[in-house]
Amino acid sequence: MYPDLSYFFHDLLGTDVDNWSSIFKTFGLFLVLTFITAHYLVKKELLRKESEGILQPIEVKSNYNPLTDAIVNALMAFGFGFKIPYIYKNFEAFKADPAAAIFSGEGNFVTGILLGTLIGIYYYFDIKNRPQAPKGAIIVSKASDKTTNIIMIAALTGVLGSRLLSIMENWESFIADPLGQLLSGSGLTIYGGLILAGICVALYAKKSGIPVKHMADVAAPALMLGYGVGRMGCQFSGDGDWGIANTNPKPDWFFLPDWAWAYEYPRNVALEGKKIADCVGRYCQELSPPVYPTPIYEIAVSIVLFIILWSLRKKWTTPGRLFFLYVFFTGLSRFFVEQIRVNPRYDLFGLDWSMSQTISAVLMVVGIIGMLMMKGGNGGSKKKDMYAIPDMTDKATS
Repeated sequence: MYPDLSYFFHDLLGTDVDNWSSIFKTFGLFLVLTFITAHYLVKKELLRKESEGILQPIEVKSNYNPLTDAIVNALMAFGFGFKIPYIYKNFEAFKADPAAAIFSGEGNFVTGILLGTLIGIYYYFDIKNRPQAPKGAIIVSKASDKTTNIIMIAALTGVLGSRLLSIMENWESFIADPLGQLLSGSGLTIYGGLILAGICVALYAKKSGIPVKHMADVAAPALMLGYGVGRMGCQFSGDGDWGIANTNPKPDWFFLPDWAWAYEYPRNVALEGKKIADCVGRYCQELSPPVYPTPIYEIAVSIVLFIILWSLRKKWTTPGRLFFLYVFFTGLSRFFVEQIRVNPRYDLFGLDWSMSQTISAVLMVVGIIGMLMMKGGNGGSKKKDMYAIPDMTDKATS
């Protein structure tokens, strides 16, 4: 396992572990790669729909305000100024757990206020002196121009939603240490992020004049492949998202290597298991007995399902139908893998299911109902209305 880049470079180049490169955590790097992948796929699909005339240019009223932009940039600069001196003085703690250091309340208010004020003033006059459309003027833009905003909203709300659902699944730990659990960088439950990010992106799309059904279809393949990329981060870092203990002999039909059947996750970032003999570094645990490496199974399934969704995106022309297929697929795949995953179980109507398994069952039903409702909705005179962009001339949007 590679908890961070220092362990990867140790195996590759023989350098010391837990050096300065340990600030780059493996799971975090794959999380960034997830959003880069999503950005590429979403942009590509939005451009395709625009080129085919499915998505028309969007007309919105300008609400240009240099003060708003200056305040936003000033707040971001304050955050940097507040945390950088603390990180510099506590670099060892930052290397061990960057998220905990960043989200802690420790910092330097003087440097934060100073940097925030300087950057705010600079941006206010810089933006004000740039040519801008006057407030109230009609601006024509394209859906693809909103891609970065869409991914940023999905990233921020996705991480927040994942953390909140993880807290709900581990309520006793949250009660024992509310602030520590809330600000912890570990423990993310994908469904929480999917639900919250989905709601927020849909609201942004509607406000921006992008038909929500088309936005959902555009997001479906990106969500599926992004999930697989994220699970790569779980596998390579050993973050605890593995399965139950597996001491069964590998069956004859299982054609993959032994480590894909049962794995010890040496040097896992979760610091679980027995100590590895003669191990050097902060991460020296491995699981005993080995467990089902469920991230590997989820990666493989996600890639297959992504290929299916990607191949259907031009054939299924009814808006929203592809998204509901994604909803069904994600529920189905997660429902079965939960059978061998380590997650808290609840007695719900006599069923010994995890929270994720219950959500998966609901998603499968929603996916089936959604596909049936969308079936045949692409014919006749409704086609024009389906692709129409809402009248935005009386609404100011950002």
